Amino acid sequence: MALLHTVGTLLLLARLSQGEDFPFRDPSLSWEERLDDLMGRLTLEEMVLQMARGGARNNGPAPSIERLGIGPFTWNTECLRGDVEAYGWATSYPQALGLAASFSPELIHRVANATATEVRAKHNIFATLGDYRDHTGLTCFSPVLNIMRHPLWGRNQVLLTRLARRGRYGWQLKGEGGSIAGGSDSLGSLWQVEERDWRMTFLPQFEACARAGTFSFMCSYNRINGVPACANKKLLTDILRGEWGFQGYVVSDEGAVELIMAGHHYTHDFLETAIASVNAGCNLELSYGITRNVFMNIGKAVAMGNISLETVRARVRPLFRTRMRLGEFDPPTMNPYNLLGPANVQTEAHRQLALEAAVRSFVLLKNQRGTLPLKAPGKGFAVVGPFADNPSLLFGDYAPIPDPQYIYTPRRGLETISAVRFAAGCTFPRCDRYAPDEVKAAVQAADVVVVCLGTGIDLETEAVDRSDLALPGHQLELLQDAVAWAAGRPVILLLFNAGPLDVSWAKGNESVGAILTCFFPAQAAGLAIAKVLLGAEGTNPAGRLPATWPAGMHQVPPMENYTMVGRTYRYFGDEAPLYPFGYGLSFTSFRYSSLKTDSDVIPICGNLSVSVVVENVGSREGEEVVQLYLGWGSSSVPVPRWQLVGFRRVPVPVNRPVKVLFQVSYKQRAVWAGKWLLEPGVFTLFAGGQQPFQETHVPSNVLQADFVVSGRPRGSQQC
Repeated sequence: MALLHTVGTLLLLARLSQGEDFPFRDPSLSWEERLDDLMGRLTLEEMVLQMARGGARNNGPAPSIERLGIGPFTWNTECLRGDVEAYGWATSYPQALGLAASFSPELIHRVANATATEVRAKHNIFATLGDYRDHTGLTCFSPVLNIMRHPLWGRNQVLLTRLARRGRYGWQLKGEGGSIAGGSDSLGSLWQVEERDWRMTFLPQFEACARAGTFSFMCSYNRINGVPACANKKLLTDILRGEWGFQGYVVSDEGAVELIMAGHHYTHDFLETAIASVNAGCNLELSYGITRNVFMNIGKAVAMGNISLETVRARVRPLFRTRMRLGEFDPPTMNPYNLLGPANVQTEAHRQLALEAAVRSFVLLKNQRGTLPLKAPGKGFAVVGPFADNPSLLFGDYAPIPDPQYIYTPRRGLETISAVRFAAGCTFPRCDRYAPDEVKAAVQAADVVVVCLGTGIDLETEAVDRSDLALPGHQLELLQDAVAWAAGRPVILLLFNAGPLDVSWAKGNESVGAILTCFFPAQAAGLAIAKVLLGAEGTNPAGRLPATWPAGMHQVPPMENYTMVGRTYRYFGDEAPLYPFGYGLSFTSFRYSSLKTDSDVIPICGNLSVSVVVENVGSREGEEVVQLYLGWGSSSVPVPRWQLVGFRRVPVPVNRPVKVLFQVSYKQRAVWAGKWLLEPGVFTLFAGGQQPFQETHVPSNVLQADFVVSGRPRGSQQC
């Protein structure tokens, strides 16, 4: 294998060495000089093919331009948390909601960097073989950003902003171009979103990524106030490029350009669709697999005068800027990443990172009378439920496939520390058929009962939303039976899910000793569970919920209602949720003191320095997620009741206070009133390990402090 890779590397370097005499291959020139040279050499026909061949089966790769020594290029590559769908094994990290629950930008950065290493290594292998199929390239569709507008799918806004920025840096460290996508709603949606909600809730995390230097965004399937996203000039040009200064490319979601006509009926034919999409700001079409797709009509549109040649050049330029920055046109020996190969995939370091990421993503929702951590049980564990020993259920959607030897189910993980009695009870998560006798036999033969329940990709995945929050099928019955048959022995509920679940029965029943939500932890699930349940060193839970868990569907506004009223922790109603955003328990306890600001009064454009002290007053070492929220005393427009403006996941040794520092920017006080506006008044800061005033809360305290903003209202652009 080493000899094969060496030969392959030499072939790759030889392939990359073609056309060295062109100025666009001269690394001594600036990026823009090189691009000017390259763009000046391209014909209209060549540019059309580069824009049209964004991938999806027969629609890729972008073809070679042999006269310039330019090879094929694959744009359609999935790298959400590992190299997805490319041939061969790859390290699989926890699904995005689990990574978000870590509240650790540093962890996200390392996962993204490790993913980039494996994507580049496998790409090098594919390139030596001349394989440019989908999912073999270097431009990653990642991360996906989505607010928790509806609790059956989505994410959180301010948390996402920081995590996405760090993920973007991690992918690009190995020369991967990250394509940042937003979740979409149904094709036929005619619903309207208020400009204020769009600006204050939906767009901020995308702006943060644009300003951080991402190379690509993906336009989605849905309409925005009547205009499909991939034909939306206000979004793709006026805001993205005009306001945010974005210089990269926009790629369509798969088939989204075709659906402008076929799904939305916004246009009448492919020619009209190409005109609308290209002029709006879309650079690259990822199609449903047809070769005579929408963007193949660009040349005709230019001939008719409906798209200018200058516009086509402007759309193609970022495509080649990305390829140039990936090193494609440099002397091959300049790029050290060309030497990555099979030895850099599924390394011991990457497998350990997958384990660490799983441990740090878990959220402890309940720990009755110190049920956890456990002592190793004498008679062993009963591990029951559909997720107890089915490897395929532990990954969630868009997951890399690792070598099976590295996959640890809960059963396999717990077998590393004690004997295990196993019973699935239900073969699949839908749990429409339940075998109670096998569960009873396993439970009655063990000292500790671990019940593994959840959803899985049959119930929540792309294009499959859940209809309610309930545990599927007979799963609640399985849990209730296990509690009854345990007869007072410890029962631990493990949840494998993306969106929230209604586990109110388990929360309120004293016989359920602990609840740990694991999300979809991927290959290291079982090892991580074993370490956390036994309280191994460095595994004290510090994950926090990245989304609100409603107490029931009565707290969930209709999907077609796009107002933010009643949605997410920022606008949640008066009735308490089952579990609030930012909630999570620890095996130790924390206490907060000395919340201080550098000034009690700041000018309208002023920033604020904040510090707070957190102390570990328990008996175990642990990490705490220190959360800082901002509340508006008054405003001329509706605002959140409070909003997360900072967080830090920090180690806190026992009896050693740690001072945590924050900077609150004036931009975090801005509200949308036709423009970004700063207003004077009284503001309140809340600091602690959770949101303030929560019915379900962790034992630590929450501090608050007011500060005054002086001056006259002013647009934030004037600061």
